[in-house]
Amino acid sequence: MTDIQRTYLPAAGRDWLLPLYDPIVKLIGGDRARRTLLTQAAVQPGTRVLDIGCGTGTLTALIKRAYPGVTVVGLDPDPKALARARRKARQTGAAIQFDQGFSDNLPYHDASFDRVFSSFMFHHLAADERGKTLREVWRVLKPGGSLHLVDFTGPDAHNHGALLHAPHSSERMKDNSEDRILTLLSQAGFLKAVKVATGAMLFGRLQINYFRAFR
Repeated sequence: MTDIQRTYLPAAGRDWLLPLYDPIVKLIGGDRARRTLLTQAAVQPGTRVLDIGCGTGTLTALIKRAYPGVTVVGLDPDPKALARARRKARQTGAAIQFDQGFSDNLPYHDASFDRVFSSFMFHHLAADERGKTLREVWRVLKPGGSLHLVDFTGPDAHNHGALLHAPHSSERMKDNSEDRILTLLSQAGFLKAVKVATGAMLFGRLQINYFRAFR
């Protein structure tokens, strides 16, 4: 696997916070948001699904539980988070492939997946990595396949986001607006890029947006 020596922002901001990541995200409504994202994707039996920035594998495992007949792959640069994800899969007996890598250099062939998911990871990326990531997602999607993305957005996302992501740089949060995401999707070649819905987390204090786009 190439690029594994690159730096990255861990899911919880710091390695020592990783054991707290899942319970905190669940407490503030992350599991509910992921279920909503999955419902919007209309996954079909027999499809191939990729979860980029899968972290500890919560969404990846949810996809496999909901659709046992699909092939699910999770990708993340953080080996510690992936270790937790693989442990979750073993405990439930779920057959999930977890790979270490970066979303802007996906280690997969062209047109490999029917669905790609991005759950609360897009704001982790540096500005120059966001367009590259979306172009890579476009590349690995099959014609007619779709990307389903949920993330913190809105003009105050970097302020409220600090309550959840205190170690995260506000610079990564502030350029995560609805218009910016839609523009990047269009520039990457996606069709019918739309905001599907708006939701809230952190007891209503943090806005999240759901996006869908087709190859």
